[in-house]
Amino acid sequence: MAPILEISDLKERARRRVPKMFFDYADSGSWTESTYQANESDFAKIKLRQRIAVDMTNRTLATKMIGQDVSMPVALAPTGLTGMQHADGEILAAQAAEEFGVPFTLSTMSICSIEAVAAKTTKPFWFQLYVMKDRDFINSLIDRAKNAGCSALVLTFDLQILGQRHKDLRNGLSAPPKFTPKHIWQMATRPMWCMKMLTTPNRTFGNIVGHAKGVGDLSSLSSWTAEQFDPRLSWDDIEWIKKQWGGPLILKGILDKEDARHAVDSGCDAIIVSNHGGRQLDGAPSSIEILPEIVDEVGDKVEIHIDGGIRSGQDVLKAICLGAKGTYIGRPFLYGLGAGGKQGVTQSLEILQKELDTTMALCGRRDLNTLNRDNLYSINGVKV
Repeated sequence: MAPILEISDLKERARRRVPKMFFDYADSGSWTESTYQANESDFAKIKLRQRIAVDMTNRTLATKMIGQDVSMPVALAPTGLTGMQHADGEILAAQAAEEFGVPFTLSTMSICSIEAVAAKTTKPFWFQLYVMKDRDFINSLIDRAKNAGCSALVLTFDLQILGQRHKDLRNGLSAPPKFTPKHIWQMATRPMWCMKMLTTPNRTFGNIVGHAKGVGDLSSLSSWTAEQFDPRLSWDDIEWIKKQWGGPLILKGILDKEDARHAVDSGCDAIIVSNHGGRQLDGAPSSIEILPEIVDEVGDKVEIHIDGGIRSGQDVLKAICLGAKGTYIGRPFLYGLGAGGKQGVTQSLEILQKELDTTMALCGRRDLNTLNRDNLYSINGVKV
Protein backbone atom coordinates (compact mmCIF):
# COMPACT_ATOMS: atom_id res chain seq x y z
CA MET A 1 0.00 0.00 0.00
CA ALA A 2 1.03 3.61 -0.55
CA PRO A 3 2.49 5.29 2.56
CA ILE A 4 0.24 7.39 4.79
CA LEU A 5 1.67 10.91 4.67
CA GLU A 6 -1.30 13.24 5.10
CA ILE A 7 -4.90 13.20 6.27
CA SER A 8 -6.18 12.78 2.71
CA ASP A 9 -4.34 9.42 2.53
CA LEU A 10 -6.29 8.21 5.55
CA LYS A 11 -9.49 9.51 3.95
CA GLU A 12 -9.01 7.44 0.81
CA ARG A 13 -8.14 4.32 2.76
CA ALA A 14 -11.24 4.78 4.95
CA ARG A 15 -13.37 5.22 1.83
CA ARG A 16 -12.28 1.74 0.73
CA ARG A 17 -12.89 0.10 4.12
CA VAL A 18 -16.08 1.68 5.50
CA PRO A 19 -19.57 1.02 4.05
CA LYS A 20 -20.63 3.94 1.87
CA MET A 21 -23.56 5.05 4.06
CA PHE A 22 -21.29 5.52 7.09
CA PHE A 23 -18.36 7.02 5.20
CA ASP A 24 -20.75 9.51 3.58
CA TYR A 25 -22.22 10.37 6.97
CA ALA A 26 -18.82 11.61 8.11
CA ASP A 27 -17.78 13.07 4.77
CA SER A 28 -20.71 15.35 3.98
CA GLY A 29 -22.42 18.64 4.76
CA SER A 30 -25.92 20.05 4.47
CA TRP A 31 -27.64 21.02 1.21
CA THR A 32 -25.07 22.23 -1.37
CA GLU A 33 -22.16 21.66 1.07
CA SER A 34 -20.80 25.15 0.36
CA THR A 35 -20.00 25.83 4.03
CA TYR A 36 -18.52 22.35 4.46
CA GLN A 37 -16.18 23.07 1.52
CA ALA A 38 -15.38 26.63 2.68
CA ASN A 39 -14.33 25.31 6.08
CA GLU A 40 -11.39 23.63 4.35
CA SER A 41 -10.65 26.02 1.48
CA ASP A 42 -10.60 29.21 3.57
CA PHE A 43 -7.55 28.00 5.48
CA ALA A 44 -5.60 28.17 2.21
CA LYS A 45 -6.34 31.91 2.01
CA ILE A 46 -4.15 32.49 5.07
CA LYS A 47 -0.45 32.83 4.25
CA LEU A 48 2.36 32.29 6.73
CA ARG A 49 5.34 34.50 7.51
CA GLN A 50 8.61 32.59 7.04
CA ARG A 51 11.57 33.41 9.29
CA ILE A 52 15.18 32.22 9.00
CA ALA A 53 18.35 32.08 11.09
CA VAL A 54 16.31 31.43 14.25
CA ASP A 55 17.24 28.84 16.89
CA MET A 56 14.82 25.95 16.29
CA THR A 57 15.98 23.63 19.08
CA ASN A 58 13.93 22.52 22.10
CA ARG A 59 10.53 23.09 20.51
CA THR A 60 7.30 22.42 22.40
CA LEU A 61 3.67 22.17 21.35
CA ALA A 62 2.42 21.62 24.90
CA THR A 63 -0.25 23.98 26.18
CA LYS A 64 -3.53 23.98 28.12
CA MET A 65 -7.18 23.77 27.11
CA ILE A 66 -9.61 24.91 29.85
CA GLY A 67 -6.77 24.52 32.35
CA GLN A 68 -6.02 20.93 31.37
CA ASP A 69 -2.57 19.98 30.08
CA VAL A 70 -2.49 18.84 26.43
CA SER A 71 0.43 17.68 24.31
CA MET A 72 -0.78 19.94 21.49
CA PRO A 73 -3.85 22.20 21.12
CA VAL A 74 -5.99 19.56 19.41
CA ALA A 75 -9.01 17.75 20.83
CA LEU A 76 -11.02 14.98 19.21
CA ALA A 77 -14.40 16.51 18.45
CA PRO A 78 -17.72 14.91 19.39
CA THR A 79 -18.95 12.95 16.38
CA GLY A 80 -22.10 10.88 16.14
CA LEU A 81 -22.02 7.28 14.91
CA THR A 82 -18.26 7.03 15.49
CA GLY A 83 -18.70 3.34 16.30
CA MET A 84 -20.02 2.79 12.78
CA GLN A 85 -16.73 3.86 11.19
CA HIS A 86 -15.06 0.97 13.01
CA ALA A 87 -16.26 -1.48 15.66
CA ASP A 88 -16.00 0.07 19.15
CA GLY A 89 -14.89 3.29 17.46
CA GLU A 90 -15.44 5.63 20.40
CA ILE A 91 -13.46 3.36 22.73
CA LEU A 92 -10.55 3.08 20.30
CA ALA A 93 -10.48 6.83 19.60
CA ALA A 94 -10.61 7.65 23.31
CA GLN A 95 -7.72 5.29 24.00
CA ALA A 96 -5.63 6.79 21.19
CA ALA A 97 -6.32 10.33 22.44
CA GLU A 98 -5.48 9.37 26.02
CA GLU A 99 -2.13 7.88 24.99
CA PHE A 100 -1.35 10.94 22.85
CA GLY A 101 -2.19 13.41 25.61
CA VAL A 102 -5.10 15.20 23.93
CA PRO A 103 -8.79 15.38 24.94
CA PHE A 104 -11.43 13.05 23.53
CA THR A 105 -15.04 14.26 23.42
CA LEU A 106 -17.80 11.66 23.46
CA SER A 107 -21.01 12.55 21.61
CA THR A 108 -24.50 12.12 23.03
CA MET A 109 -25.20 10.27 19.75
CA SER A 110 -22.31 7.85 20.16
CA ILE A 111 -22.53 4.13 19.53
CA CYS A 112 -20.50 3.19 22.61
CA SER A 113 -22.05 4.49 25.84
CA ILE A 114 -20.45 6.78 28.41
CA GLU A 115 -19.97 3.78 30.71
CA ALA A 116 -18.47 1.60 27.96
CA VAL A 117 -15.84 4.23 27.13
CA ALA A 118 -15.07 4.91 30.80
CA ALA A 119 -14.55 1.19 31.42
CA LYS A 120 -11.85 1.01 28.73
CA THR A 121 -9.95 4.25 29.52
CA THR A 122 -7.94 5.38 32.51
CA LYS A 123 -8.12 9.18 32.26
CA PRO A 124 -11.13 11.53 32.17
CA PHE A 125 -12.64 12.36 28.79
CA TRP A 126 -15.07 15.14 27.83
CA PHE A 127 -18.77 14.63 27.15
CA GLN A 128 -20.87 16.50 24.58
CA LEU A 129 -24.51 17.18 25.39
CA TYR A 130 -27.48 17.83 23.12
CA VAL A 131 -30.42 19.42 24.91
CA MET A 132 -33.50 17.27 24.40
CA LYS A 133 -37.13 17.93 25.32
CA ASP A 134 -36.96 15.10 27.84
CA ARG A 135 -35.27 17.02 30.66
CA ASP A 136 -35.24 13.98 32.95
CA PHE A 137 -33.13 12.17 30.35
CA ILE A 138 -30.76 15.16 30.07
CA ASN A 139 -30.34 15.31 33.85
CA SER A 140 -29.62 11.59 33.81
CA LEU A 141 -27.03 12.01 31.03
CA ILE A 142 -25.27 14.75 32.98
CA ASP A 143 -25.23 12.58 36.11
CA ARG A 144 -23.87 9.64 34.13
CA ALA A 145 -21.08 11.85 32.73
CA LYS A 146 -20.23 13.01 36.26
CA ASN A 147 -20.23 9.45 37.58
CA ALA A 148 -17.91 8.40 34.74
CA GLY A 149 -15.44 11.12 35.76
CA CYS A 150 -15.81 13.28 32.64
CA SER A 151 -13.73 16.44 33.11
CA ALA A 152 -15.64 18.85 30.85
CA LEU A 153 -19.13 19.20 29.38
CA VAL A 154 -19.40 20.44 25.78
CA LEU A 155 -22.88 21.87 25.26
CA THR A 156 -23.88 21.97 21.58
CA PHE A 157 -26.15 24.95 20.88
CA ASP A 158 -26.54 24.84 17.10
CA LEU A 159 -28.74 21.78 16.63
CA GLN A 160 -32.25 22.79 17.67
CA ILE A 161 -33.41 21.43 14.33
CA LEU A 162 -31.48 19.22 11.94
CA GLY A 163 -29.97 20.59 8.72
CA GLN A 164 -30.81 18.41 5.72
CA ARG A 165 -27.95 16.22 4.57
CA HIS A 166 -28.79 14.81 1.16
CA LYS A 167 -26.29 11.94 1.27
CA ASP A 168 -27.79 10.52 4.46
CA LEU A 169 -31.29 10.59 3.00
CA ARG A 170 -30.20 9.00 -0.27
CA ASN A 171 -28.26 6.32 1.58
CA GLY A 172 -31.09 5.50 3.99
CA LEU A 173 -28.71 5.85 6.92
CA SER A 174 -29.49 4.06 10.18
CA ALA A 175 -27.61 2.44 13.07
CA PRO A 176 -27.46 -0.49 12.89
CA PRO A 177 -27.88 -0.50 9.11
CA LYS A 178 -31.06 -1.64 7.44
CA PHE A 179 -30.99 -4.91 5.55
CA THR A 180 -32.11 -3.78 2.12
CA PRO A 181 -30.31 -5.11 -0.98
CA LYS A 182 -28.40 -1.82 -1.28
CA HIS A 183 -27.21 -1.90 2.32
CA ILE A 184 -26.35 -5.58 2.24
CA TRP A 185 -24.21 -4.96 -0.85
CA GLN A 186 -22.41 -2.04 0.82
CA MET A 187 -21.54 -4.20 3.81
CA ALA A 188 -20.69 -7.28 1.75
CA THR A 189 -18.04 -5.30 -0.13
CA ARG A 190 -16.44 -4.32 3.21
CA PRO A 191 -15.76 -7.76 4.79
CA MET A 192 -13.17 -6.58 7.33
CA TRP A 193 -15.63 -4.00 8.66
CA CYS A 194 -18.33 -6.66 8.94
CA MET A 195 -16.11 -9.17 10.74
CA LYS A 196 -15.11 -6.61 13.36
CA MET A 197 -18.72 -5.51 13.84
CA LEU A 198 -19.68 -9.10 14.61
CA THR A 199 -17.28 -9.07 17.57
CA THR A 200 -18.94 -6.19 19.45
CA PRO A 201 -22.35 -5.68 21.08
CA ASN A 202 -22.05 -1.91 20.44
CA ARG A 203 -24.13 -1.36 17.31
CA THR A 204 -26.71 1.29 18.19
CA PHE A 205 -26.92 4.54 20.18
CA GLY A 206 -25.55 3.36 23.51
CA ASN A 207 -26.34 6.51 25.48
CA ILE A 208 -30.02 6.39 24.52
CA VAL A 209 -31.35 2.85 24.06
CA GLY A 210 -32.28 1.47 27.46
CA HIS A 211 -31.80 4.87 29.13
CA ALA A 212 -34.36 7.25 27.58
CA LYS A 213 -37.96 6.80 28.62
CA GLY A 214 -39.81 4.52 26.21
CA VAL A 215 -36.71 3.68 24.17
CA GLY A 216 -35.95 0.04 24.77
CA ASP A 217 -35.28 -1.09 21.22
CA LEU A 218 -34.52 0.13 17.71
CA SER A 219 -38.15 0.46 16.64
CA SER A 220 -38.75 3.14 19.27
CA LEU A 221 -35.40 4.90 18.80
CA SER A 222 -35.99 6.63 15.46
CA SER A 223 -39.30 8.17 16.47
CA TRP A 224 -37.82 9.35 19.78
CA THR A 225 -34.80 11.09 18.21
CA ALA A 226 -36.98 12.75 15.54
CA GLU A 227 -39.06 14.37 18.26
CA GLN A 228 -36.47 15.15 20.91
CA PHE A 229 -34.22 17.96 19.61
CA ASP A 230 -35.64 21.05 21.32
CA PRO A 231 -36.42 24.04 19.05
CA ARG A 232 -37.17 26.14 22.17
CA LEU A 233 -33.57 25.93 23.40
CA SER A 234 -32.47 29.31 24.78
CA TRP A 235 -29.65 30.98 26.68
CA ASP A 236 -31.70 30.56 29.87
CA ASP A 237 -31.19 26.79 29.65
CA ILE A 238 -27.49 27.17 30.37
CA GLU A 239 -28.15 28.14 33.97
CA TRP A 240 -29.81 24.86 35.03
CA ILE A 241 -27.34 22.80 32.98
CA LYS A 242 -24.41 24.55 34.68
CA LYS A 243 -25.95 23.94 38.09
CA GLN A 244 -26.61 20.26 37.35
CA TRP A 245 -23.12 19.73 35.89
CA GLY A 246 -20.99 21.75 38.31
CA GLY A 247 -17.77 21.52 36.27
CA PRO A 248 -16.01 23.12 33.29
CA LEU A 249 -18.55 24.04 30.58
CA ILE A 250 -17.75 24.65 26.89
CA LEU A 251 -20.38 26.12 24.52
CA LYS A 252 -20.20 24.80 20.95
CA GLY A 253 -21.73 26.44 17.89
CA ILE A 254 -20.76 30.12 18.18
CA LEU A 255 -20.56 31.83 14.77
CA ASP A 256 -21.63 35.40 15.52
CA LYS A 257 -20.11 38.04 17.77
CA GLU A 258 -23.46 38.85 19.40
CA ASP A 259 -23.90 35.19 20.30
CA ALA A 260 -20.32 35.21 21.59
CA ARG A 261 -21.25 38.01 24.00
CA HIS A 262 -24.28 36.02 25.19
CA ALA A 263 -22.01 33.02 25.72
CA VAL A 264 -19.64 35.09 27.86
CA ASP A 265 -22.57 36.40 29.92
CA SER A 266 -23.67 32.78 30.52
CA GLY A 267 -20.49 32.16 32.51
CA CYS A 268 -19.11 29.33 30.37
CA ASP A 269 -15.42 28.44 30.55
CA ALA A 270 -14.79 28.35 26.79
CA ILE A 271 -16.60 28.67 23.47
CA ILE A 272 -16.11 26.75 20.24
CA VAL A 273 -16.35 28.77 17.04
CA SER A 274 -18.18 26.22 14.91
CA ASN A 275 -20.74 25.74 12.14
CA HIS A 276 -21.20 22.05 13.01
CA GLY A 277 -18.73 21.01 10.31
CA GLY A 278 -20.89 22.61 7.61
CA ARG A 279 -23.71 20.22 8.51
CA GLN A 280 -26.31 22.74 9.69
CA LEU A 281 -26.74 26.17 8.01
CA ASP A 282 -25.35 25.85 4.50
CA GLY A 283 -24.19 29.29 3.32
CA ALA A 284 -22.87 30.32 6.74
CA PRO A 285 -19.27 31.56 6.87
CA SER A 286 -16.45 29.14 7.55
CA SER A 287 -15.25 28.82 11.12
CA ILE A 288 -11.79 30.18 10.32
CA GLU A 289 -13.23 33.20 8.50
CA ILE A 290 -15.27 34.25 11.53
CA LEU A 291 -12.63 33.39 14.16
CA PRO A 292 -10.75 36.76 14.16
CA GLU A 293 -14.02 38.66 14.63
CA ILE A 294 -14.99 36.52 17.62
CA VAL A 295 -11.48 36.80 19.12
CA ASP A 296 -11.53 40.58 18.78
CA GLU A 297 -14.97 40.73 20.42
CA VAL A 298 -14.56 38.42 23.43
CA GLY A 299 -11.05 36.96 23.34
CA ASP A 300 -10.06 38.83 26.51
CA LYS A 301 -13.09 37.47 28.38
CA VAL A 302 -13.31 33.77 27.54
CA GLU A 303 -11.13 30.98 26.14
CA ILE A 304 -11.83 30.47 22.44
CA HIS A 305 -11.59 27.17 20.56
CA ILE A 306 -12.44 26.35 16.94
CA ASP A 307 -13.56 23.38 14.87
CA GLY A 308 -14.38 22.89 11.22
CA GLY A 309 -12.10 22.34 8.24
CA ILE A 310 -8.86 21.45 10.01
CA ARG A 311 -7.03 18.93 7.84
CA SER A 312 -3.38 19.65 8.66
CA GLY A 313 -1.03 20.85 11.35
CA GLN A 314 -0.67 24.07 9.37
CA ASP A 315 -4.42 24.66 9.80
CA VAL A 316 -3.98 24.21 13.56
CA LEU A 317 -1.15 26.75 13.57
CA LYS A 318 -3.17 29.30 11.61
CA ALA A 319 -6.06 29.02 14.06
CA ILE A 320 -3.70 29.47 17.02
CA CYS A 321 -2.11 32.51 15.36
CA LEU A 322 -5.58 34.05 15.00
CA GLY A 323 -6.27 33.69 18.71
CA ALA A 324 -7.74 30.24 19.28
CA LYS A 325 -6.46 28.43 22.37
CA GLY A 326 -7.54 25.04 21.10
CA THR A 327 -8.78 23.26 17.99
CA TYR A 328 -10.97 20.21 17.35
CA ILE A 329 -10.72 17.56 14.68
CA GLY A 330 -13.65 15.40 13.65
CA ARG A 331 -13.22 14.06 10.12
CA PRO A 332 -9.41 13.62 10.33
CA PHE A 333 -9.66 11.20 13.25
CA LEU A 334 -12.73 9.51 11.73
CA TYR A 335 -10.76 8.89 8.52
CA GLY A 336 -7.98 7.42 10.64
CA LEU A 337 -10.44 5.27 12.57
CA GLY A 338 -12.07 3.94 9.41
CA ALA A 339 -8.69 3.34 7.80
CA GLY A 340 -7.01 1.53 10.67
CA GLY A 341 -8.87 1.56 13.98
CA LYS A 342 -6.96 2.84 17.00
CA GLN A 343 -3.66 2.89 15.09
CA GLY A 344 -5.29 5.00 12.38
CA VAL A 345 -6.46 7.57 14.94
CA THR A 346 -2.92 7.71 16.33
CA GLN A 347 -1.60 8.19 12.79
CA SER A 348 -3.94 11.14 12.24
CA LEU A 349 -2.63 12.78 15.42
CA GLU A 350 0.99 12.05 14.49
CA ILE A 351 0.49 13.64 11.07
CA LEU A 352 -0.97 16.81 12.59
CA GLN A 353 1.73 16.94 15.26
CA LYS A 354 4.59 16.66 12.77
CA GLU A 355 3.08 19.24 10.42
CA LEU A 356 2.41 21.65 13.29
CA ASP A 357 5.89 21.27 14.76
CA THR A 358 7.73 21.72 11.46
CA THR A 359 5.60 24.67 10.40
CA MET A 360 6.06 26.39 13.75
CA ALA A 361 9.84 26.04 13.42
CA LEU A 362 9.85 27.46 9.89
CA CYS A 363 7.82 30.40 11.20
CA GLY A 364 10.65 31.06 13.67
CA ARG A 365 8.95 29.90 16.87
CA ARG A 366 9.96 27.26 19.40
CA ASP A 367 7.02 27.50 21.82
CA LEU A 368 3.47 27.18 20.52
CA ASN A 369 2.25 29.59 23.20
CA THR A 370 4.22 32.44 21.56
CA LEU A 371 2.38 32.19 18.21
CA ASN A 372 0.25 35.18 17.24
CA ARG A 373 -0.84 37.22 14.21
CA ASP A 374 2.76 38.38 13.71
CA ASN A 375 3.41 34.90 12.32
CA LEU A 376 0.91 35.43 9.50
CA TYR A 377 1.77 37.20 6.25
CA SER A 378 -1.69 37.79 4.78
CA ILE A 379 -5.35 36.85 5.01
CA ASN A 380 -7.42 36.83 1.81
CA GLY A 381 -4.58 38.64 0.09
CA VAL A 382 -4.52 41.47 2.65
CA LYS A 383 -1.25 41.85 4.54
CA VAL A 384 -1.57 41.32 8.28
